[in-house]
Amino acid sequence: MQEGLKRIATMVVLRHEDAFLLLKRNKMPNEGMYVPVGGKVEPYERPIDTAVRETAEETGIQLTREQLTYGGVLTETSPVHYNWLCFIFIAAIEWVPPPPCDEGTLHWVPRSGLLNLPTPPTDWQIYEYLMSGQPFALDALYDAELNLLEMREEISGKVVFPQNRDSR
Repeated sequence: MQEGLKRIATMVVLRHEDAFLLLKRNKMPNEGMYVPVGGKVEPYERPIDTAVRETAEETGIQLTREQLTYGGVLTETSPVHYNWLCFIFIAAIEWVPPPPCDEGTLHWVPRSGLLNLPTPPTDWQIYEYLMSGQPFALDALYDAELNLLEMREEISGKVVFPQNRDSR
């Protein structure tokens, strides 16, 4: 892949009431962090079909397109290899025991416990937008060490990281 080219992926936030089924990743990117399931969009594949496929591959849960709600998009840009365009979906599911997964370990995490877990710096904002039902277009900028420098919500123009900054 050409250096700096964006990779396209999906994330699926699986929720039951006020808890999320998250993956504690055992490989990069985000090794050791709790993330939604998801993965790369294959050639000729629609993002919603990727969401269905990746959920089944990582959890065994068979979703239909109708169970998925589009939440928004996250663009991540860095001067190194980490450059993504991610379509984000949410699905309400029944509680199931966390199934085995070769990408890490799945855990049910209460919403109130999210701030106490290692998660990517963009994810808390994503959960907040999804739970409020507000569509979003997040644009995250990283430095070469993948420290989040800024994240802006492009629909409103609001800077959401760092906190307490004015919009454009």
